[in-house]
Amino acid sequence: MDRYTRPRQTGASIFFTVCLRDRSSDLLVREVTALREAVMVERARRPFCIDAWVVLPDHMHCIWTLPPGDADYPVRWQAIKAEFSKRVKDRVAISDGKRRRGEVGIWKRRYWEHHIRDDRDMELHLRYCWGNPVRHGLVARPADWQFSSFHREVRAGLVAPGWDGEVPEGYFGEREAEQERQPGLLA
Repeated sequence: MDRYTRPRQTGASIFFTVCLRDRSSDLLVREVTALREAVMVERARRPFCIDAWVVLPDHMHCIWTLPPGDADYPVRWQAIKAEFSKRVKDRVAISDGKRRRGEVGIWKRRYWEHHIRDDRDMELHLRYCWGNPVRHGLVARPADWQFSSFHREVRAGLVAPGWDGEVPEGYFGEREAEQERQPGLLA
């Protein structure tokens, strides 16, 4: 069995792609309040800076910066996923088998993470977050998607409200999900 070792760089900025198990679901936008609350609970326990966040119906992308001396993002994700699941479990379908085992089964077990290397890498990943709803055909412009930190950046004067910049090409953790929808894509 392969064992993946996550990097342990303290104080790092990290890009994440986190997906629901059911990629046809709209649970994340339908229950965005529960997601926000789960994140707030975890940030109160174990602080981290949110550099960017975009929530789509079945997955989300975000960039966090951890505090100096702290590299423990896996425990944060585990807690956020658990807290969200606890908050929505009465409003989602759960199989009898999962219910017997005390599982909800909302999330994919793994997530994609990428440690940001430099300012240019940060810019590319920020642009990817902002433009992802457009890339998925959910809206025409980033400003039209309400579940995005893009609006915070506009309010802070860091990006123009009409920004419709090109979304960078590359692998941002969605390839596995695309392969599930189109078997043989990576073969």
